[in-house]
Amino acid sequence: YMPVKQASLLSDELLTRAGRLSTASLHEASGKLGAIPCGIRPLNISMHMCGKALPVRCPAGDNLWLHHALEQSKPGDVLVVDVGDGIDFGYWGEIMATAALAKNLAGLVISGGVRDSLQLVELGLPTFSASVSMRGTLKNEQLDGAVGEPVRMGEIVIRHGDLVLGDCDGVVVLTPEQAEKGIPAAEHRDAAEVKILEQVRKGARVLDVYKL
Repeated sequence: YMPVKQASLLSDELLTRAGRLSTASLHEASGKLGAIPCGIRPLNISMHMCGKALPVRCPAGDNLWLHHALEQSKPGDVLVVDVGDGIDFGYWGEIMATAALAKNLAGLVISGGVRDSLQLVELGLPTFSASVSMRGTLKNEQLDGAVGEPVRMGEIVIRHGDLVLGDCDGVVVLTPEQAEKGIPAAEHRDAAEVKILEQVRKGARVLDVYKL
C-alpha cells in the first residue's frame, strides 16, 4: 500500500469554528448537504467530534486496513470506514481506540460494528458506528481494501481531508469548499436562533416567529 499524504485545505481556524457548531445547524446552513445515513450513531450521546476525514475501505468481516489506517493517520484525523455489507462484525475495540487516542485522532465513523463498547465509552474517543457486535474479524492480506481513497456512505462520498462533524444527532461531512461557505452560514443561523428562542421564551407563538 502507498502511504497517504495529509490533506491540509481546511484551516485550523475553520476546524475550530466548526467544532463549536451542531451537525444540524451545519447541515441546514450548508443547503442540507453532507448528512451520512442516520443509522450511524454515537456510542454515547455526549460524544462530539470534529476533524479531517481519513477514508478507509475494509472488506466485509476484515479489519486489517483499519490497522494500516492507524499507522498512517495524523493527529486530528477522523477514520471514516466503509465495510460494505459487513455490518455484523466488531471491527474496532478497546486496543485500537487506545492506539487512536495515543495518536490524538479526533474520532471514528464506521458503517459496521464496534465491540468493547463500555470500554470505548469510558475511553471517550468519539465513536460513531452502525452497530455494536461481539463478532471478531479476519486480517487477510489477500483481500481488497484501501486507506485514503474515497468511500461512500449513503449518498455522501467522503474524501481525504473533508470536514467531519459528529454529535448526538449524527455525522455531517463537507468538502473544504462546502465547509468554507457552510461554517459562517451556520454561525449566522445559530445567532438568529438565539433571538428566536428569546422571543419564544417571552411567549411569542412559533407560527408568528416563523411567519407561517
